[in-house]
Parts: sequence; C-alpha cells; structure tokens
Amino acid sequence: MAVMPIGAAVRRFAEEQPDRPALTCDGETVMWRDLEPRTNRLAHTLARLGVGHGDFVTIGLPNGIAFYETCIAAWKLGATPQPISSRLPPRERDEIVALVQPALVVTDPIEPDADASDEPILPDRIAPAFKAPTSGGSTGRPKIIVSGQDGTTDPDTPFGLAGRLRGQTELVAGPLYHNGPFVFSVPGLLCGGHLVVMTRFDASDALALIERHGIEWMMLVPTMMLRIWRLPEEERLGRDLSSVRAVLHLAAPCPAWLKHEWITWLGADAIYELYAGTEAQGVTVITGEEWLRHEGSVGLPMPGRMKITDNDGNELGPGEIGEIWMKPPEEHATYRYIGADARVRDGWESLGDLGWMDDDGYLYLADRRTDLILAGGANIYPAEVEAALMEHLNVASCAVIGLPDEDLGQRVHAVLEVTGEVSDDELREFLAERLVRYKVPRSFERVKDQVRDDAGKVRRTALAAERADAKGPGR
Repeated sequence: MAVMPIGAAVRRFAEEQPDRPALTCDGETVMWRDLEPRTNRLAHTLARLGVGHGDFVTIGLPNGIAFYETCIAAWKLGATPQPISSRLPPRERDEIVALVQPALVVTDPIEPDADASDEPILPDRIAPAFKAPTSGGSTGRPKIIVSGQDGTTDPDTPFGLAGRLRGQTELVAGPLYHNGPFVFSVPGLLCGGHLVVMTRFDASDALALIERHGIEWMMLVPTMMLRIWRLPEEERLGRDLSSVRAVLHLAAPCPAWLKHEWITWLGADAIYELYAGTEAQGVTVITGEEWLRHEGSVGLPMPGRMKITDNDGNELGPGEIGEIWMKPPEEHATYRYIGADARVRDGWESLGDLGWMDDDGYLYLADRRTDLILAGGANIYPAEVEAALMEHLNVASCAVIGLPDEDLGQRVHAVLEVTGEVSDDELREFLAERLVRYKVPRSFERVKDQVRDDAGKVRRTALAAERADAKGPGR
C-alpha cells in the first residue's frame, strides 16, 4: 500500500498518465495533465478566500467538472468538502451552514485568480475528514455525517468493492450531493480512473455514454435501472455495452424481477448490490451469483458484524425479523454527527432498519426504516416535510408517508387536516420555498378524521398500509 494525501495522488497521476482523460462532462474533458495545475490554481484562490487546514467547505454545485475540482482544491488545503444540493432553498441551506460553520460556501463555480500559482501547495496537507455529507435526519432537522476517514488515498489499491479495478472508466449517473455517487466516484478518480459525469440522469443518454466512452463500472439506483429497462428494446439492445464489467446498485430495494432481468442481460458476474448507511458502521455486499442462491438478500456483512434483535435487545435467530445492529471492526474509521446523536446499545449501532438473516448469515431487509421514504434513491424524512407543511395557515395537522411507485420505488404523499381551502398547486408553491424539489409531495389527500392522536403521535406505517392498495389518493 502507498497511502498518500489526495493532493499527492492527483500530482502523481498527472505525471504518470498526462494524456489520459480524468473528467468528462457535457462534452468537455479535462486531462490528467491539466487537472493538477487547474486544481492548484483553485486551491491557492480558495486559500485567499480564507480556507485553511481543518476547515469545512460547503459545496452546492451541480454535477460537473467544477464540483470535483472544488473538492480536490479543498483537499489540497487540508479542508473537508461538505456537499449539498445546488437546488436547496436558501432557508434549508442556511440551516446546514449554521451547523457546519464552513470557511466558505460555494454555490457557483469559482474562477481562479488570474495571478494564482499553478504550483502545488507543499508540504502536502491531509484533511482530518474525507467528506461531510448531509442527511435530513428523522427529527426533520439537518444533520452532518463527518467521515472518520481522513483525506488520504491509496492510488494503487482501488476501493475494493463491487468489481472496482484501478484506472477504470466510470459513469457517474447520480447527484453528487448524495453519499453514494460521491463516495464511489471519488475513489475511482483517485486510483487513476476516468469519470464520465452526467449532469442529470437520462436513460437514453446513459446508454449512449456507456457505448461512446467504453464505460467499465457504474453505480445506479433501482429507479435508474427501471428507466433503462423500459427503453424500447431496439434501443436498449442496440447499444454496445460489452465494456461494462460491473454495475453496483444501492440506496433502495430492487424488485426481484428487475434484478433478474439485469442479471440475464449483463450476466450475474456483472451485478453487485450494497447495503450500508452513510455512516458505514456496517456494510453488506452481494454478487449476482450469490443473489441467485439467496434471492432477496443484500449480502454478508463485510467488514464488521451485524445482528438482529427484538425490541428488548434480545438477539434473534435465522428467519426472525427484528432491528439490525452493526458493530464495525476496531480498526474501522469512525464517524461523528453534527446535529444528531447515534443510536447506540452496548457498543452496537443501529440505523433503525428492520431485517432478518438466513442460516448462512446473509442479511435480508424487511423495511428500510419505519418512516423513511426512499424515492428514486433519495432518503426523505417525513418529519421535515411535515414541519414545512405545518407552516401553512390552512394546514391544521398532517402526516407524510411513502406510497408504492413503480418508477421511483416510493412517492411522497401528504395526508392533511385543513381548516380552509388550499389547492395542491398552492401547497407545492408554498413548499418549494422551504424544501428541495424531490421532497415536495407528489400527491395530497384531505381527511376529516384526526391524523394524529391526542398525544401528537401519528402511525405513519398504518396510514401507508391503508392506502397502499388504493388506485389513487382521495382528495
């Protein structure tokens, strides 16, 4: 192993493979020989703007070359990138900034100063944390998950999950403010790879990019897989996908039928699935071949341990559904929250997910948290949406739930007690000022009965179950 600061790794590849592409997006390509001086100039510019070692840099840029270059410039200064959506309403962004207290908030690409040096910042600096992504949190307030991994990398040893090899060409299909696309694409770049970045996912465009650039590795969520599968057969089968060595899917349950289709299409040895939280206390991985033997499983814990317990903490046996608890190995990099506390019991941690294990120790998910809504691979916490809805004067009470959706996996649905007339369009416009777009409910339902009991409690699971088989929401 040759662990080194991220800045040193970028410099090494600029010297070793100067004529190989590093980043491609929207028809623009940055070669490795250019990535080094470009990010050096940007790092010197960020330093003039007050960024120093140990600082956070909040990055609210859309998918693109500027996003990666800003992250690299921050790492070269020993600072930690803190990605957020570029479409966050100002109030939501301000709440995150108040928690993080970054040295700089980047919402537009920064043009390096004309006189900024293209020489590296030496000696090489190491950020105390590799990343600090954001989660809405079950309380409806934002929380920051600060990685225990520092700003170093081993450019000779790829992030060894799901068929990852050194120097591959990878498709980046998801939004980079989400942990999955970020945490899997950056190591691909830092082991000498070439990232082909989509500004926004489109199924047809994805296949065209795979064919054009010879994509070898990609991370998708089931919604993307479904949209690709639903393309006209002549288009889907007419593209040359022979370069693809591995497809990793995560972030939401994948329907068994859809996974079977992808295994049949690309081969079992090319399909991988991963289950983990952003905190990464525990991770499971399963190959396509393993999945065919343990259909529905998300794999074996690696590294660390997992167990299933009942509500009293008693460990359950194979086939018994309970809460999933995780314990990383002692040498595993830890994390810390800003704005939240971990759920811990006797050294074990839980994300609140329910599941069970089979006789061979393979994990199966029964529910991806009781109230969490998983829409298109994005985590949506009902309490946050409810808090925004309750600000409307005509909303007396509400509950936000996830209903089955063939495309997104789940769609956000709001059950409302109202005190006056308010249209769906008015509510969407009201929420657009408070929430990022994907959190705004797709449908609204007005009810006469109390949504919550006298103690203020709401049974979201029961509300969702009552509506799951309905053809359409009531009004």
